[in-house]
Parts: sequence; structure tokens; C-alpha cells
Amino acid sequence: MSNSLELMIRSGNPFISIETLDEQRALKAIQNVATDLKKPLYEWSATNGLCQVEDSLLKSASVPPGKPEQTLAYIQMNAENQIFVFKDLGAYCRDNIVNRMLRDLMETCQNSKTTLILVDAFPLPDEIKRFTVRYELGWPTTDELSAVIKQTYNKIRKESQTEITAKLTRRDMEQLVQTMRGLSCNEVERVISSAILQDNDLNANDLPHVIEAKRTLLGSTGCLESIAVDVKSEQVGGLNKLKDWLKLRRGGYSRKAQEYGIEPPRGVLMLGVPGSGKSLCAKMVASDWSMPLLRLDPGMLYQKFIGESESQLRQALSQAESMAPVILWIDEIEKAFASAASSSADGGLSKRMFGTLLAWMQDHRHPIFIIATANDISALPPELMRKGRFDEVFFVDLPNSASREQILSIHLKRRNRDPDQFDIRSLAAMANEFTGSELEQAVMSGLFAAFSDNAELEDRHIATEIQKTKPLAILMKERIAELRNWAKNRCVSAD
Repeated sequence: MSNSLELMIRSGNPFISIETLDEQRALKAIQNVATDLKKPLYEWSATNGLCQVEDSLLKSASVPPGKPEQTLAYIQMNAENQIFVFKDLGAYCRDNIVNRMLRDLMETCQNSKTTLILVDAFPLPDEIKRFTVRYELGWPTTDELSAVIKQTYNKIRKESQTEITAKLTRRDMEQLVQTMRGLSCNEVERVISSAILQDNDLNANDLPHVIEAKRTLLGSTGCLESIAVDVKSEQVGGLNKLKDWLKLRRGGYSRKAQEYGIEPPRGVLMLGVPGSGKSLCAKMVASDWSMPLLRLDPGMLYQKFIGESESQLRQALSQAESMAPVILWIDEIEKAFASAASSSADGGLSKRMFGTLLAWMQDHRHPIFIIATANDISALPPELMRKGRFDEVFFVDLPNSASREQILSIHLKRRNRDPDQFDIRSLAAMANEFTGSELEQAVMSGLFAAFSDNAELEDRHIATEIQKTKPLAILMKERIAELRNWAKNRCVSAD
């Protein structure tokens, strides 16, 4: 990481910009380079002024706190083979005088082999951005993350009045480190501290807590939404072939799998009847694989200005890479790129967006498992369906009799009812061609009916609601028949 920064400085670039929220890590990288190059290092901020840095400590200020003009004038007069770090200078760069002073400094810096490094949490304004060379600090490496976890544990154990223990196998530690990707070192320290202090122990059982803490920290990031994962495999009825396929690939992102010669799984495309549980599968996989779940919202990708939509998509994919390993869920993918399959009136925007997504899916090498769901296969471009984009294309059909029994049992258990007290087989037979969501609604409506009668839930309540319901398979009979017929020889059955 620091080698490329060192090369930028040695190459004589007068201004280097680093955009990062992990300021301490950026400063540490700069200090290491300054030490290697034997260059004096100075640091400026509006609160501390200009101070020399020696052994990671700030010495007395050469220029007092305040606006940067005085510091820039000082550098103009005293520049001589040094490195100057400016914290949050971007906010001042729109000022004409500051902008002019910086541009005047360019020649001085080149002649005196001096470098100004601008460290900002937000993008630099255009007034100065074009004069700088951007350095990508990147996210902490696995070795850095591992070191932060160990340092945090040792620090808490040393300061705590109670006994702090750690019971992590090598595999547990590897999974923990992988889960921390996409967070800064400071954020990792806070998450790990919370996991340890919760029960004075760090073990494999803390992984769900760590994932939830990461989800909370990340919140909603642009077009990506961090989704809470609360669905276990046993809470999803049917889909046995899909579950077996996913179980085989569960450890595909581990170091052991890579050493064995296995390429990490890339993802699945799930076609099927609306309400059949495709979206639920995304949560199930994230829970079973202990990975965060990010949902790409196609509706937020499209912007009114030329070039913004493509930029939104690239930014979303870049954010997913930085947070890897993750499950990336693209819900109803046909709605985002429907116009890419035919001629459209959007000036080719959908086709460009679709091309960007396909290129990324083909080329990225990050531990990202993509789950794309779709209801309308006619709207999908054929390029998306070919092998190599996804590991497999599954068709999620209407649940069969056994799956309907399982789904009814799951929803009764979820509402604190014993399935053995109900005639599940008869109810499932009565609910022929019902989707999973329609079965759930039958149970919910039966509960409301029983509650209204001031009685306990019985078979008759659920049976009445089933008889009242016209399932989607009947309401949209022709369309669903066409979908099932298309998928018969083109997709792998999920059940």
C-alpha cells in the first residue's frame, strides 16, 4: 500500500489527495513513507495549526491554528524536501485566495522536492481536484484486520477488572476477519469491543452479533441497502434441491477451499412465480453462510442527468466490493434492465447499464455471491442467462403437497401453535396451487378470524380462508403456465 504512495512522492507529484474516513490509517501510511524517505513530516489542521511530526507525536506549532493562508505562505518561503499533510483542506479550496496560493505552490514544490498531501473525508471540490493525483488508500487488508482484532482483545483484557477469554479456532478467526472487511480499523475496534464486552468472551457465537453490528454501522449506503438477516434454512419450506446446492458451496470462500483449488461461487439466478419464496432465499443464504446481505435497489439507479445512472451503478458495485464478503441481492432484476432486451426509448441507457453489470459480473474477483431474482423471463436479456454469469439458474415453482405441508407447519410454529394439533395434510391438499406467501396469509387470516370469534385457532378457520382465496396460479393462469413451460427444460428445479 505505502509503496505506491512512496512512488508518487518520489516521482515529484506536488499535490496528492487521499479521500478516506479512516484518517488515522492514512496518517500512519504517510508517516511510514516519510520515515523510509527520510523526509521531515509536518501536519496541518484548522485546530492545531502547522506542527512537525516526530515519532508519531506532534511538536510545537510552527504556524498557529486558523485558516490555511498563513501556512501556505510559510511553505512558499520555507519549502525544502519536506512532506506536508493537510487535514480537511478541501473545504477551503473554493476560496479564491487559497486556490491561487495552492496553484502558486505547485512550481515551488516541484523545485524543492516538497509534497503536499490532502487528507479529506469528502471529495475535493473541482477547483483543486484536477491539480492533484489521487491515492487510493483502500480498505484494511486481512493482516491489518487480524492485527486490530488481536490488539483490541489484548487491550480489553489488560484494562478489564474481570477475566476476558477467547475461544476462536483458526477457521473462526478467518471468518471473523473476512466479515470485518469494508470497515475502517476504528470501526473494527468498536465492533470487536462490543462483541467481547457483551459476555467477556470472544468466540464463534459472536459472529451473528458482529454481522448485525456491521449492518448497523453501514446502514443504507446509496443504492445498497443493508438487510437484517433473520431467516434460518429450516424456516423455509421446500426448495430442497436449492438448499442442497447451497450447502455444498457453503465453505467456498474459505482459504482452505482456495488452497484446494476451488473457485469461489459466483451466484444464482432464481426465476419463479411471485410469492414462491425467492426473496426469502436471499436471507436464508446470508444467514446460513454467516455473511452480510446487501440489496441493490434498481429503482434508485436511474437518475435524470446523463451519466449519473451509470455512475450510480458503478458506485454501488464498488461499495459491494469494499464490504465483501457479502451476499448481493438484486431483486426483480428484470425491472432494472428490461429495456436492454429490446429496442427502447431511453437512448440506450438500459443497455449501457446492463453492459456495465455484465462486465463486472464477469471480471470481479471479490468474495461476492450474487442472488438475482426475476418473475418475468421474457424481459430478461439472453446474455444474462448463459452459463458463466451465474453458477446456476433455478426455477422456483409452486410448492408441491409435501412442501405445502412444511410451509403451513412453519407458519403455525412461528405463531406459537403446535402443527400436530392441526390436520396439515388436508389443509395442504385443499390449498393446491397456493404459493408460500398465500399459505402464510391463509394462516394469518385464520388467526384473525379465530381472534374475532374469541376462540382458539382451528382447522376450520384456516380452511375457510383457503376456500375464500383465489390463488395467483388461477388469477394469472395463462402467464404462469407459460412461465412453467419455458422453465421446464431451461432451468434447474429448486425443489
